[in-house]
Amino acid sequence: MNRRAFIALLGGVATPLFLSPRASRAQQRRRIGVLSSTSETDPEGQRRTAALRQGLRELGWIEGRTIEIDYRWVAGDPGRARALAAELVASKPDVIIASPSSVLAAVQRETRTIPIVFAQVVDPVGAGFVASLARPGGNITGFASFEFALGAKWLELLKQIAPSVTRVAVIYDPATPAATGFLPMIDAAGRAFGVDVSMSSVRDTAEVERVLTGFAAEPNGGLIAVASALIANQRDFIISLAHRLRLPDVSAFRYYPANGGLASYGVDNIDLYKRAAAYVDRILKGEKPADLPVQLANKYELVINLKAAKALGIEIPVAVLARTDEVIE
Repeated sequence: MNRRAFIALLGGVATPLFLSPRASRAQQRRRIGVLSSTSETDPEGQRRTAALRQGLRELGWIEGRTIEIDYRWVAGDPGRARALAAELVASKPDVIIASPSSVLAAVQRETRTIPIVFAQVVDPVGAGFVASLARPGGNITGFASFEFALGAKWLELLKQIAPSVTRVAVIYDPATPAATGFLPMIDAAGRAFGVDVSMSSVRDTAEVERVLTGFAAEPNGGLIAVASALIANQRDFIISLAHRLRLPDVSAFRYYPANGGLASYGVDNIDLYKRAAAYVDRILKGEKPADLPVQLANKYELVINLKAAKALGIEIPVAVLARTDEVIE
């Protein structure tokens, strides 16, 4: 072998052995895809992703160093959810985080092989995402939010805050199948508390306005907005309209009173996103979603907005304030 050929051979063999530290770290990065139901500028979406990043960071996964995270934002648009889910799956990440149910369903349609971790999903078994809570059995696992019985708590809370309420409008998104699971519970609670419950499916702000304006034509009304991607993304409009129509309002998550709504009772969903990081960590280290049991929420919070109460002429009972986790003034 001549000298030139020998040097060339050495060069070809040596090249992969002497990668720069930066190149070596880049090769070791794992890729995570995140599909969120909110818009990128939504404070709630930012809180969710911040909790996820914090959870990952505490487990040693640093964005830009050991992991790359590809964010996609649905902004409450079902058509956009389908397109972004397909796009995200095509990029072949190591694991996908998708929440809530409407977004998770879009990703499930696109892949049965890429591991998926969810947070804030109601009834994952009934929705067909997993075979059982103990043994998910497929490529999906995660952290479920709450049981349908919570619907009764919303009506009870509304009645405690505003005892004069004798009629309640319940609005829900029919595109979110799990939302309908709360309706029988709310209806049963209405009968127990002597409250007339009126349930209406809504698909956009025009339907919300039509339903609530017609409902508010008679006195002593209140509102329960059943949580969904639609309700979350249209919350500013719903809250503003409810207060203009003098309807005391209750929903499931903190972001509702944080944006001016009267009250919320439900899961601390930000905690679920932080906990989801633990399953991402375990999957990246080789475990399978099928072997990771679905975990249930264990932190609940009652939040009251006193400014909203004052604007509605409501005096929050001391007994309610005493058990409130957060008072927004």
